[in-house]
Amino acid sequence: MAKPDMTALNNDSKHRLNAGYFHRLAQRGTFLNLLYVPALLLFIVFIFYPFLRGIQISFTNWDGYNQGFKWIGFENYRRIFSDPDMGKIIRNTAVYGIGSALFQNLIGLLYALFLNQSIRTRGIVRTVIYLPVIISGLIMGYIWYFFFQYDGGAINDIILMFTDEPSNLLGDPNANVWIITFVNTYQYLGIAMVLFLAGLQSISKEYYEAATIDGAGAMSRFMHITWPLLAPSFTVSMVLNLTGGLKLFEVIVAMTNSGPGYASASMSSFMYLLYFGREDAGYAATVGILMFVMISIISIAALVWLRRREVQA
Repeated sequence: MAKPDMTALNNDSKHRLNAGYFHRLAQRGTFLNLLYVPALLLFIVFIFYPFLRGIQISFTNWDGYNQGFKWIGFENYRRIFSDPDMGKIIRNTAVYGIGSALFQNLIGLLYALFLNQSIRTRGIVRTVIYLPVIISGLIMGYIWYFFFQYDGGAINDIILMFTDEPSNLLGDPNANVWIITFVNTYQYLGIAMVLFLAGLQSISKEYYEAATIDGAGAMSRFMHITWPLLAPSFTVSMVLNLTGGLKLFEVIVAMTNSGPGYASASMSSFMYLLYFGREDAGYAATVGILMFVMISIISIAALVWLRRREVQA
């Protein structure tokens, strides 16, 4: 009687086991892919579809309320280039985005370096600095409005102790944009602080010990060890704060409502005034598309440049 080919049987068994393993893996992968479906549906319903509708509305003269509207082609897009207020609004948006991001990262880094030391109350300090982040931007704007308002504001009460005339800071086009930038910086610098603090705590102390033995000073250790190794944290913090500042809306509405005129308006608040104030939904949608393009270009450019710096560091 011939003996069975054990090698062939072993190979056949391994093949079946492998086939069963890959089958189970495929089933698991299919199940995991199905878990993405709810998130994908939410994205389509609340983000992708409204975005497409916004593009459609931007080619109309719809007022935002009536059922009737007329297709006007690229007329709204031509209006953007002839709008006398648009240059100022784009400049304000850039100041809110870039200015806030720079200040938030600079101050957040200083706080992170301070809290990274052995300080007894650093947990309390960290909580106090981060606390404004969880407050609504609208509420934060109204809180600071009562500080800066012309009639009865806390700052004017102090000014009146030394002069006879209060200062209309929120009504000054040269000051209100920077005041709003300051408020936005104050509210969200806690995000930068937490990101930098996490980055600092991930840096091995051996690098600093070796540098100290070689005679490197505090500034040299920061420039050649801390700053290069914080590059990933800086990238995340910068892009988050940059996009948040470029979309700034609630603080502006609470403090100045984009006034006087459109002197402190961002593209978000200007779009709001166009829709609800001037009943010009078509032009508002066009401004929204322009804002989306502007934020996308600036954010992607910043991300690419900062990622390249990470590689070089």
